This record gives sequence, structure tokens and C-alpha cells, in this order.
Amino acid sequence: MAISDGSLEGLQQPLLQQDGQQQPRPLQSNATSQHALVGSNLCPIESLDYEIFENEIFRQDWRSRGAKEIFQYIFMKWALCFLIGLIVGFLGFVINLAIENIAGVKFVITSDLMFDAEYPNAFIVFSMSNLCLSLLAVLFTSLVAPETAGSGIPEVKAYLNGVDAPAIFSFRTLLVKIVGIILVVSSSLNIGKAGPMVHIGACVAAILCMGGSRKFVVCRNWFRVFRNDRDRRDFITCGCAAGMAAAFRAPVGGVLFALEGMASWWRGSLLWRSFFTTTVVAIVLRAFIDMCWKGECGLFGKGGLIMYDVTSENITYHLKDVPPVLLLAVMGGILGSLYNLLLERVLRIYKHINGKGLAYRLLLACCLSIFTSCLLFGLPWVASCRPCPSDASEPCPSIGRSGNYKKFQCAPGYYNDLASLFFNTNDDAIKNLFSKNTDSEFNPKSMHTFFACSFFLSSFSHGLVTPAGLFLPLIVTGAAYGRLVGIHFGSNSTLNHGLFAVLGSAALLGGSMRMTVSLCVIILELTDNLLLLPLIMLVLLISKTVADAFDRNIYDIIMNLKGFPYLQSHGEPYMRQLTVGDVVSGPLHILHGIEKVGSIVHVLKTTVLKKKPFSETPRSVDPVALSQFSADDFGKGDFGPVDQIEDIELSVEEMEMFVDLCPFTNTSPYTVIETMSLAKALILFRQVGLRHLLVIPQVPRSEPVVGILTRHDFMAEHILKLYPRMTQSNSKRLRLQLPWLL
Repeated sequence: MAISDGSLEGLQQPLLQQDGQQQPRPLQSNATSQHALVGSNLCPIESLDYEIFENEIFRQDWRSRGAKEIFQYIFMKWALCFLIGLIVGFLGFVINLAIENIAGVKFVITSDLMFDAEYPNAFIVFSMSNLCLSLLAVLFTSLVAPETAGSGIPEVKAYLNGVDAPAIFSFRTLLVKIVGIILVVSSSLNIGKAGPMVHIGACVAAILCMGGSRKFVVCRNWFRVFRNDRDRRDFITCGCAAGMAAAFRAPVGGVLFALEGMASWWRGSLLWRSFFTTTVVAIVLRAFIDMCWKGECGLFGKGGLIMYDVTSENITYHLKDVPPVLLLAVMGGILGSLYNLLLERVLRIYKHINGKGLAYRLLLACCLSIFTSCLLFGLPWVASCRPCPSDASEPCPSIGRSGNYKKFQCAPGYYNDLASLFFNTNDDAIKNLFSKNTDSEFNPKSMHTFFACSFFLSSFSHGLVTPAGLFLPLIVTGAAYGRLVGIHFGSNSTLNHGLFAVLGSAALLGGSMRMTVSLCVIILELTDNLLLLPLIMLVLLISKTVADAFDRNIYDIIMNLKGFPYLQSHGEPYMRQLTVGDVVSGPLHILHGIEKVGSIVHVLKTTVLKKKPFSETPRSVDPVALSQFSADDFGKGDFGPVDQIEDIELSVEEMEMFVDLCPFTNTSPYTVIETMSLAKALILFRQVGLRHLLVIPQVPRSEPVVGILTRHDFMAEHILKLYPRMTQSNSKRLRLQLPWLL
């Protein structure tokens, strides 16, 4: 949509049709004033607009701001960061407390029945508890907020990249995410809570910066200044950091995770506010954990928010320790890539099943829950009972909720090592695997069994219509893998099996998620030992490098399956061979500076029409009428349903009136010349955070603008559809092709 100076002659010229068929019209001079443009080919998924919209309303509002308003704006930013950290820290504690107590009651009752040799009743209680919890989670999620299924990290990552997905941050989404993750993690499915905690943190941040939801409003006028995509993006980034910090009690790791794995834009001030937010989270968790140590949290165990004390006080490693660590890293990268491949296939199958309706979703959850319960309860019977070590640091065998030495079916004085891993939450299983001085406590056969079950169950459990995270399942699986490497290749190494478990978790995380710095710091904060830093860095670098040769990281794969048009930080090689003029679409709708209301009803969806600053003759807008607008009127509302043009009631007389669009349109949009390479335009589009990018001709023409670039125009599917010959060029990348696995 181009807007010219509003001459009466221009009003007689017809608009270009939506179907792309241009009506005959006189040539226009390039001397007109272009104020706004709208493309003719629209993408169903829109982009957020992080560009400052410099219209007359914005300039008027900005000039009127004094020192008081600026101080209030800065103060409110820091106050909201404090509230985000406070609420996310509290929710993180409540979620862990609920999971530990619900799962604890289930394990205590099952263990008591096992102790009394009532094995059939124990299995019934265990399996039915898991089944009810998982079905309730699927039912609640499907009926209330199906968009909360999965970890939520791909959705939040896509949003921070500029993809407008408003439904993922509503109060309803937050509620379902909290309740759903409590139910499904307590059901013994191999599902984690770290990813959903990131989504929960993002929801809290989004709701707070809007002053509440549509139903629960808290002083919304105070938050009008944050009704723009730029500020909302920053708060959601802080919420992501807070969520990861609450999941692992890792404040620095949470900040780095938001920087490395989530945000597409970053700056120094955002780093400070993110760090402040995670600091508040750490303090809140510390206060609640102190309360739990006094025995005031029911069956809350030493998992979850408690750091894993996994290493010896003095760690020494030598040159002979390097070969098994290198092998662990290389194999970890391959395993991570295989895990991504398997999970992608599973998600495609589950997507087809879940799409058939609620009954199929419940049936899938029922089958998976019963199958998981049978494995967790049945496989420990195959494991042999082992005598309790004489120097055990805790009671052996343990009969209660947690412990490293589960009695299961064994005689007094013996424990079942496989039950010690299966009959625990993921948090306690990690603690057992990471434990120091436990090289002889796990049978190799049991460790092989646990690794295989954990690897496949974590793949098949993800994809149900429930909140589900990947971090903890990968840490558990990687820990088992690391122990296996220590058992088979670490006989001459000075590293104990607990350290191999830590390195195995790092290798599998790096091979699947392809992050390095943030994962390194998170693992260090979990284990509380800086002496592991060189080895963890080495493992992460190697595993990521190896896995990158095969496929993409798991979150990019899931975003692709969900159809999010995510823009990478770099263009594909074939984009250097194309110019923006090769992919830009047109023709454009053309509107003039002063236009008939009826001509813009079908393309203009802003607040302009709501307040009706119309006139019966084509003239500039009255300053008195203009004063009723402010820059906040053009900001976005909450994350509920958006206003539609059909909601605005216009009479027949009003449709024939005129409106001056000049004060409301962006007078300084970003533009590129049509000969610019598509790769270069992509960098500009992504780094600035644009919703659209104008393409101007190299040589002045009758049309001042060639077309508009949107996010859709940078997508590989769109480009390769226009130029199929580029498909071969697109495949020429440094990535191994494994057709026998596809």
C-alpha cells in the first residue's frame, strides 16, 4: 500500500487488485510522498515489528515526555524484572514441591507393598497412579490449551526471533503449563520440567508487562508504555533466563541460555536486567530450600532444586584420561544426532495420531503410560540383587521415597541397582548416577538396560499432548552413557564413574541441543565444581562439532515441524546467487495521503478507524482531532484475540468520508535496492527485527517501490519453489548424508 500526497486526481485512480491483476492507470510521478506499504501476497504467520514506528504521533508523544516519565519508564523496567524473578522463583519451587510430593506418595505406597511382598498390588498401584496422572495431564491440556504441548522452548525461541504467536503467552497457557507439567512428570514418564519452566517464565514476563490478562487487569495504565514488541521481547527474554535458573538453580547458566539458545537480539542493558532477574530467582529458591531442610516440605527430596554433590573434593586428571574423554565426546555427538533423528520421526507419527481427535490422544497416552510402567516395574526383576556396601554413606537398603539403594524384591542387606534408578524421579536418578565413589554399585548389565530404556522412552514420551521437557531426560540418558564409557574404557583412567556420568550428560546435551557456553555453566552450577571446567568444555565442543555434521539442533527441528518461519543468523549459500528483486512479490495496493474511508477498510487494521478522525472533504487532519491519539494507541494489546476490522462499525456516510493517513504512517521505513543479494537483505531484516522491508528500483521508474520483503520471502520453501534449480545448491553443505537412516 503506497500513500501519496492526496491529490484529487490520485483519488480517481483504482487500487491494484488483491489477485495481482493490475488495472490500467496513468503513470505516477516519483515525486510523491510514500508513507506506507502493504504487500499483495500475505503470509498466514506474521512477523513482530521491533522497528520504532516513526510517525507524527510518535514524535509528538516523545517530545512531550519529561524527566518524570523517563524515570518512571526505567524504574518500571527494573521493578518488572524483580517481579518476574520473584514469581518465577516461587513457581519453580511450587512445581518441584508438588512433583516430589505426588511422586513421593506413589513411590512410598509402592515400596511399602513391595516390602510386604504384595507384588501384584504394588504393580497395580504404581501403574494405575501413572495412568491416571498421564491421562489427566493429556485431558487437561487438550481441552484447555493444546498449544502448551511440548517444552515450549521452540515457541518462545520463534517468538524472540520475530514470529508472532500470541496464543502461547496467555494466562490460560501459564495455568495449563504449571498443572500439566506437575501431573505428567509425576506420572513416571521420561519427561523433564526445564523446558516448560522456560515457557512458564516467558508467560509470567509477558503477562506482567501487559499489566495482567484480559480477565485479570492490574493497573494496566501503568504498563501502556510497554505495549510494543521491543519491550515485550526484552521482558520475555528475562523470563526465559529466570525459568532456566529456576529449573536448575543456575542463575548464570540461565542468563547464558537465554543469550545463546533463545534470543535473536541482545544488548548490554538486557544482559544486566536478565542477570538481575536470575539473581532474584536464586535468592527466592535459597529461602525456600532452607525451609525444606527443616523438614517443612513434606516428601520433598534432595532432587530438583538441590545442587548435585557429585565430585570428589580434589579432582586430578592426566594425559591418559584424555583418550576415553575424546571417545565419549565423539560418540556423544553421534548419539545426540541419532536421538534428534529418532525424535523427529516420533513427532511426525504422533502429530498424525494426535490430529485425529481427543480419543486418539488419550489412547496414545494410555498405551505409553502402561508400557512405561511395565518396563519400570518389570525390568528390575531381571537385575540381580547386590550386597550393601559396608561403607555406604546412606541407609542400605533404602525403603523410603528416595535413596541410592532400593530394596525392591531383594532380601535384607541387599539392594536392586536398577530399581534405584527406575523407582525415582529423574532428579534423584541423576543424583544417583552422578554420585562419587560409586564405581562398583551399578552392574554393567543394569547400566546397559537403563541406558537403552532411557534413550528410547525419552524419545517416545515426547510428543504427547502435554507439557514436556527434554533437558532432564537427556541428562539422565547421558549420565548412563557416561557410566558405560567409564565401565568399558575407563579402567586405566583416574576419573571415577560419577565424573564420566557428568561428562556423558554434557556430551549428549551438546550433541542434541548444540549449545556450548550455557550448557557448560549449567552443568558446573549443578555439580558445584570448577575443576571439571576444562573437560566439560572439551566434551561440549567436540560433541557439537560432530553432531553438526549430521543434522540441526533439536529445537530447530521441532520449529520446522511446527511450521515456524525461523530466520537463521546467516543465509544459505544459494541466497548469494539471488537478489531481492528475484523473490519480491507484487503488485502493491496504493493509497494516498488523504484517502476515502471505504478504500482503506479492507487493508487498514489500526486504531485510526476506531476513533474516526474523518472529514467530509479531502483535507489534512485537524490538530484537535489528532490530539486524541497517543503513541500507545498503536501498541499491541494483550495476548488474547486480536481486534478485527469487522468489529468496527462504519455507516454508509462514513465510508464516503476521508481520512488523512499521513500522521499515522511510518515516514522513514527501511529500504533496500532491488539488486542487493538476498543473503545481505536477510541479515538486515533479522538484525533490525523488521516486519517488512521495502524494495526500491535501481533506476527511477513510474512505480516508486518494486515490492515488499516479508519473513515469508526468506523461507527456503518459498525460494526453492520459485527456483527449483537452487535445490541442488542448497544440498551442498558440510553435512553428512545418511539416506539409510531416513
